[in-house]
Amino acid sequence: MYFLIEDSLRAVSREDLKGAKSQFVAVMNSEEWQKTKDSFEMGIDIDFGMDDIFLTKAEVNYDSLTGTFAIPDRNNPSADDLKFAFVMDEKGVVFIDDNGTAEKIINGVRHTKKWKMPSLERFLYDFLDQIVKDDLRLMENYETELDSMEQAIIDGDEDLPSGRLNDIRNDIRYLRIHYDQLMDLAAELQENENGFFEVENLRYFRLFIDRAARLHDTASSLRDYTMQLRDLYKAQLDIKQNRIMTVLTVVTTIFMPLTLIVGWYGMNFRYMPELEWRLGYPLVIAVGVAVVVFCL
Repeated sequence: MYFLIEDSLRAVSREDLKGAKSQFVAVMNSEEWQKTKDSFEMGIDIDFGMDDIFLTKAEVNYDSLTGTFAIPDRNNPSADDLKFAFVMDEKGVVFIDDNGTAEKIINGVRHTKKWKMPSLERFLYDFLDQIVKDDLRLMENYETELDSMEQAIIDGDEDLPSGRLNDIRNDIRYLRIHYDQLMDLAAELQENENGFFEVENLRYFRLFIDRAARLHDTASSLRDYTMQLRDLYKAQLDIKQNRIMTVLTVVTTIFMPLTLIVGWYGMNFRYMPELEWRLGYPLVIAVGVAVVVFCL
């Protein structure tokens, strides 16, 4: 797939890129990249292996920018990341993608964005923004689910889905790491070490860094919330255990004097006067009842 950055992304053929005045966006798999990389004249010879991608990052080369994306699946952030790479210079950017992730993101930009002042910087901002566009809603869903868990704990529900709580905490941890990496990548682009970008357009990268930072802060707050829920659940269990221990302590306290009475009259000495007394048995019963009433 080949596009020119005009008032929107305009699909073109590969031949149309030659001599075009507009900056371009290209998407191809790793095999196509190996065959055609020399024609882009980016002066770089890097063999991208998708299995070797673990981070979202950008690296500055002498006359180009290279980097990789490792994007958590928003439906299951703990699963394997969606991975692709990119190569960029002042003429445009090429995404090397074997799984269709970059193509999907670019189509999202293509169908939702029109620009008064088109530029590579604005496209990159919208591309990065497309990656995180639904994350605020995702955070809200997590918060709603955690609120429900908190209310269940307060209501005394003992069946807290602790496994789900751990899953949410892990998902948020992966997203926080992802936001850190996105901010680092955008900061590298903003640095503009090779001078590929117009100075007045560097603000787009600053805008994205600010947005990613807000998402990072929200994720951090939610992760703290999960820890608070674990502590709250543990506190509720401790309270219930304390109540049980209180009941057991009361029962033990009541039966200690009764045990003493039973032990005392269980000695069966021959000259114990109560053994021959007609009212001895009713008296012991009355004393036992009185002890119970007094202890309660």
